[in-house]
Amino acid sequence: MTKADIVNEISKSTGIEKVAVQKTVEAFMETVKDSLVKEKNVYLRGFGSFIVKKRAKKTARNISKNTTIIIPEHFIPAFKPAKSFVNKVKNHVKK
Repeated sequence: MTKADIVNEISKSTGIEKVAVQKTVEAFMETVKDSLVKEKNVYLRGFGSFIVKKRAKKTARNISKNTTIIIPEHFIPAFKPAKSFVNKVKNHVKK
């Protein structure tokens, strides 16, 4: 499902114009991104959390050059789904 599909679904289910829904979705995404850049996690009860994870410094290998490189400590954005969300997906996804 793409962002356009999400906008279409929300527009159909709420009756709000697609342009207004698209602006709202874009604003939501920008707010989440800005919060994570400021190292503030975003918690959405019943859905999940957008969090900033810290990756420790580690040693890795560049196989093509057969050299060792150091990957410095860094932060990455991550999503952690709520338990109710995970259970709903587990019980409804067909194998």
